[in-house]
Amino acid sequence: MTHEDRIEAVGGSRKHRLSVLDWIAICLLASGGCCVGTGLLKTADADATVRRILPILLFLATVLVLAELTAEAGLFDMLATRLATLGRGNFAALFCLCVAFAAITTISLNLDTTAVLLTPVMLALARSLKVPPLPLAMTTVWLANTASLLLPVSNLTNLLAANRVSLPPATFAGRMGLAQAAAIAATMTFLWACYWNRRARGADRYQLPPPHVAQDQVLLRLAGLACLFFISAIVGGVELGVASAVAAGVLVAAFALRRRSALRWRLIPWRLPVFVTGLMLVVQTISIHFLGSVVSAMIGLSGGAVGTFRAAAVGAGLSNVLNNLPAYLAGEAVVPVANHVQLLGLLIGTNVGPIITPWASLATLLWYERCRAHRVQVPLRAFMLAGAGLGIVATAAAVGALLLTNGS
Repeated sequence: MTHEDRIEAVGGSRKHRLSVLDWIAICLLASGGCCVGTGLLKTADADATVRRILPILLFLATVLVLAELTAEAGLFDMLATRLATLGRGNFAALFCLCVAFAAITTISLNLDTTAVLLTPVMLALARSLKVPPLPLAMTTVWLANTASLLLPVSNLTNLLAANRVSLPPATFAGRMGLAQAAAIAATMTFLWACYWNRRARGADRYQLPPPHVAQDQVLLRLAGLACLFFISAIVGGVELGVASAVAAGVLVAAFALRRRSALRWRLIPWRLPVFVTGLMLVVQTISIHFLGSVVSAMIGLSGGAVGTFRAAAVGAGLSNVLNNLPAYLAGEAVVPVANHVQLLGLLIGTNVGPIITPWASLATLLWYERCRAHRVQVPLRAFMLAGAGLGIVATAAAVGALLLTNGS
């Protein structure tokens, strides 16, 4: 039974019904439309916002198709088998491999790629080892956020900050290197304590899975090539949306020729683009009428240690209430141009901190979507409590390391 058949077997009776998350997305978009219709948000401002997020919407609409068809081709199962074999039955070794895999993917590519392409690998790994999927899933989502400090490409907020920061990638990495190490160290500690300990994983060692056998070698290879193209295009500077659209288009064409039954209407991921569009319009309206003055008062004008910690705390808090992209933009607007370290502190808050609520970052939303597609239950209360603990510790540790590096 294929990945898609398993999903249909479990959720076939509900595939035409709107879920709670579907209704939230629709209501958000309707609220954004009301903001424009009532004049609370000027049409010109709304148009500028939609134009600005169009590349993000293209990325969201195509990268999920790429992930679904890559899973159908069996690439994630093959990678999971190889990862398990490298661990040789030792959970500590497997833990280090998974952490390194997730951190390197996030740093060198970006957090959204980690959420979309690495989450299915981790879930396939859990299936092949017959262990609970949550430890592996949490490794992905936490490191997708907390490992996104080192390079401008690692996070969309870093790219948004590029003009203000005005640092070449090597210099940026030098300024954020110790902060990145501190955030990853805190993440590893929380992952092992909360999800990878003996009681959570349920065994001392794991049995190595049998060798992976692909259902269709041609589709497997084409999926691998599509993902390699996607990764290479990102590294080469191609826009995320363009790279994911081309890669997804190649796979759609391949499946149309070799396995047309896998191409179904439900592959079209409408909910996330609708959610993001509505969220940005609503948050923009709130920012214009209320948020700007509040954020300014909370962050303050001090560029020293206290001001940097305040900027990080406000960035993390707003990210979990709203989303890290509008949270960064709201914070950037009130941080004085001369306060470079304070701006880097804001980046730490909006990169490391968005791990408490499912909507805090696009990566977390994409990860949640992948978990939902694979029928993995994520206990929301435990997710938020553990995320709050890690968010506070990792943000504080990273800001402290930033201040040590920059001599503030």
